[in-house]
Amino acid sequence: MKIIITGSLGNISKPLAQELVQKGHKVTVISSSTEKQAEIEDLGASAAIGSVEDVAFLTKTFTGTDAVYCMIPRANYFDPALDLDAFTRKIGDNYAEAIEKSGVKRVVFLSSIGAHLEQNSGIIQRYNEIESVLKKLDVSITFMRPTSFFYNLEAYIPQIKFQGVIATNYGADKMIPWVSPLDIAAAIAEEITTPLNGKKVRYVASEELTGNETARILGAAIGKPDLKWVLISDEEALNGLVNVGMQPKIAAGLIEMYAGLYSGLLGEDYYENRPAVMGKTKLADYAKEFASVYNQK
Repeated sequence: MKIIITGSLGNISKPLAQELVQKGHKVTVISSSTEKQAEIEDLGASAAIGSVEDVAFLTKTFTGTDAVYCMIPRANYFDPALDLDAFTRKIGDNYAEAIEKSGVKRVVFLSSIGAHLEQNSGIIQRYNEIESVLKKLDVSITFMRPTSFFYNLEAYIPQIKFQGVIATNYGADKMIPWVSPLDIAAAIAEEITTPLNGKKVRYVASEELTGNETARILGAAIGKPDLKWVLISDEEALNGLVNVGMQPKIAAGLIEMYAGLYSGLLGEDYYENRPAVMGKTKLADYAKEFASVYNQK
């Protein structure tokens, strides 16, 4: 198959490209960085250098391919000029237009847990909008809805170093469904090479742990076996994010999302449709990588 991958050589897209190339597919990786071209080609893939904010480029790149994997790039939450809603919405609309104009008929879109919600989901509410737009297209689409990413835990490293705890407005005694990018990549590789007629939602998770269990595993890996996960109020969590420089509107959206995770609202549809088989990578595996990052900071 001829397959297009967005996301350059990110945490999901790189292992996805590697797996698809190894299975004999003709893979093209979209990247905005010319510096990534050689590394992409070293994987056995082709590089398409351009921006997902350029709908003409996307349309041209998608044309003549069998399937595309679409994801929204990460944005800088500390950029005071960033309009995250507009940024996310524009790229979602670009994908929809390019898919329709190019004639590609198989799509996998990286959405999120909580995308079933039309409100009260914080910064991921735009994914509900994008799914709604893509559902209108005459194309077979799998909406991948991963849970909380392991590597997002790295945001708590400064807090662990200076306060000795993980303190936020979710977790603690409540369950958090975690996921590894490697398991997401494996699930996408399976979906994008499997025929589909219509639309499908697939959740991806690696392990379900409480915040307290998460802290114990990370603590053991970094030599802090007594590391605690402390539940704080939404207001305290919001102030903490704003005080380290995060854009206030985005910080408020994150806190609303975390509050939904803690209350169970965000995971309602997930728990009704959770994966029959969890991913292979567990938090104890990722904790080694976490410890390496921790020790470098």
